[in-house]
Amino acid sequence: MNLFDYDEENSGKKEPLASRMRPKTPEDVIGQQHLIGKGRLLYRAIKADRLGSLIFYGPPGTGKTSLAMVIANSTKAVFRQVNATTSGKKDLEAVIREAQDTAAMNGKKTILFIDEIHRFNKAQQDYLLPFVEDGTVILIGATTENPYFEVNKALLSRSRIFELKPLTKEDITALIEKCLADPVNGIAGEMVRMTPEAVSFLADAADGDARAALNAVELAVLTTDRSDDGYIDIDLETAEECIQKKSIRYDRDGDSHYDVISAFIKSMRGSDPDAALYYLARMLEAGEDVRFISRRIMICASEDVGNADPRALTVAVDAALAVERVGMPEGQIILAQAASYVACAPKSNAASAGIFRAADMVRKTGNLAVPPWLQDAHYGGAEKLGRGTGYLYSHDYPHHYVEQQYLPDKIRNEKFYLISDVGYEGRLQNYFRSIGKTGFGREDPKK
Repeated sequence: MNLFDYDEENSGKKEPLASRMRPKTPEDVIGQQHLIGKGRLLYRAIKADRLGSLIFYGPPGTGKTSLAMVIANSTKAVFRQVNATTSGKKDLEAVIREAQDTAAMNGKKTILFIDEIHRFNKAQQDYLLPFVEDGTVILIGATTENPYFEVNKALLSRSRIFELKPLTKEDITALIEKCLADPVNGIAGEMVRMTPEAVSFLADAADGDARAALNAVELAVLTTDRSDDGYIDIDLETAEECIQKKSIRYDRDGDSHYDVISAFIKSMRGSDPDAALYYLARMLEAGEDVRFISRRIMICASEDVGNADPRALTVAVDAALAVERVGMPEGQIILAQAASYVACAPKSNAASAGIFRAADMVRKTGNLAVPPWLQDAHYGGAEKLGRGTGYLYSHDYPHHYVEQQYLPDKIRNEKFYLISDVGYEGRLQNYFRSIGKTGFGREDPKK
């Protein structure tokens, strides 16, 4: 019996609770209504049995395999499944041969469900491509990893991607209550009483993972003695023992890694120290490399704070050095100081925007000639070649400044460093005005 074979008579004895509670029809699905709600594309495709290749992408326990089971129960096509963690190319070849034979004999299509499809290497994914393209199989892939990073681009272009979201607390509450009331697939026949506090706690602690919630319910039932009246009573204390800690969903090599670090950087840039500290805590709790975090703080200090507060980069660099010397757990305090300082500092991207403008100009104009008076003159014969002739030494003039052309002739009027009037950059603006140097201000703050 495989995952999609359902033995109703013995279902309560042979399958784990989470497996027994899988939905059978689109209407049975709890959550993911943005995908499977009545009238939605996936709902209509399943009902019409007109599925093309698709990929379900989302965190564990959000219903990827459950949706595949719904399709298995709803389609007239032959349904075959493999798990990429335990299967190889030979398994795929066997499915393809069977699909070709099935199509030739009775014209039936074959749906191939590949769980954990990101586990297949490039060669294995490439093998599938021609058979997906010619319709030998309709591919349904399930993955916890961002498919744009992990799945062959050619397969992606021939598939529709459906992103599943973590289930809400209300979704998981409804699932637990359905489990408690279901005498066939659930535990109603076990005479179980669960307090509202226990249900609420499990729904919250599962953190969007239906499987985790149902596994906790099953563990509570299996490990709790019956009371004098014959019932299994599950209270808050029992629930806490069965799901002891909310796991931090953060794969250092996957999608969550990029999402959380992105939110961390954007929170510092957006001057929100509370959010910056929250995302910092998530990364630290998940075991992120503190050197990686330090590098991001240093980059943000220069890219987004810049000369509006030059001390931000100093704080960030000092924090990086201090964390390496002090280590964890105390290092989290140092990182928190640096992240909150950068978040609270006045912001300017003038320096980073300036180097990008300059780099773009270099790519467009190539190696423009350096003005002769700026060229190196520290060698014999330089004067005869006109090198360095006419250079004005700034320190020989009042305020250590003299008007002089420094850019090549072709771009002599270009401006790259458009400083703001925020923080220390405002003081730089005042200095430029005092020496009569103009044109460095940002005319439009949105640019």
